[in-house]
Amino acid sequence: MGGEFANALANDLTAAVAGESMARALQTRWLIDAAQMCQIGGRDSNQDALDSLHNEGLHCFLVADGAGGHKGGEIAAAVAIKAISTAFAADSAFSVEKLSAYLNAASQSVARAQDSDQQLREMSTTVVSLLIDTQRGAALWAHLGDSRIYFFRQQRIQAMSQDHSLVQQYIDAGYCGAEQSRIHPHRHVLIAAIGAETDYTPCISTMQELAAGDAFLLCSDGLWEWVLEDEMEQALTQASSAQDWLSRMQGIADHRANQGQSTSVRDNTTAFAIWIDQMPQSPNSKAQ
Repeated sequence: MGGEFANALANDLTAAVAGESMARALQTRWLIDAAQMCQIGGRDSNQDALDSLHNEGLHCFLVADGAGGHKGGEIAAAVAIKAISTAFAADSAFSVEKLSAYLNAASQSVARAQDSDQQLREMSTTVVSLLIDTQRGAALWAHLGDSRIYFFRQQRIQAMSQDHSLVQQYIDAGYCGAEQSRIHPHRHVLIAAIGAETDYTPCISTMQELAAGDAFLLCSDGLWEWVLEDEMEQALTQASSAQDWLSRMQGIADHRANQGQSTSVRDNTTAFAIWIDQMPQSPNSKAQ
């Protein structure tokens, strides 16, 4: 009898602690400050695409960088972004399974477009997707290809996606250093992308709980190839807003290109810069 009473008391205490934790989460209003850019760079056309969607506290940010012949990359990126956006709008949810389903919708849509036009058979696109749930204060992200997502905490990089590229394989095998991701002559050769015939599936993160001051950067190689990671961090420490942060990084990339510090042609440049903050909220109000 005493054991049953002790177990019941323990269960009540556990439930009380869980309830208190949930109440604190719901009393926090998470604020998002986001800035975006999509520029042609030194190319003849812009084969990048981006989009952001928002539905009752759930936010989805998307960046894609297309490839594959005249107009092919532009079409692949646009088709992939539209497919994810449509799937998210139809069934907005926050889970690894749902994020995987969104990217699977992109793969299916690009495959149908390839089948509809022989000239588009070789088209493909990178993709990076970020979900932020301001109800629970958490984030999930996924990527395929060499468009990147960086996660910053206390103005330092805590996590970044690993490119699905030939050079990243060289780096992983120890054949070259990480700096080669920006200068190696084969750095643009991908081993996986939406629309490419490979066995790779998108890499999806585990759920990341948010903290005030967290930041995310989603970008195509037109940005990260020209801005070093320590420069991203420094720009973040100096910035007053997400737009200011993005503008500072773009300024670094422009300066490097204008000074002829690379023989590369400036690629299309697409990015989202996202800041997370929180505001205490009264128990009777709802999270945003």
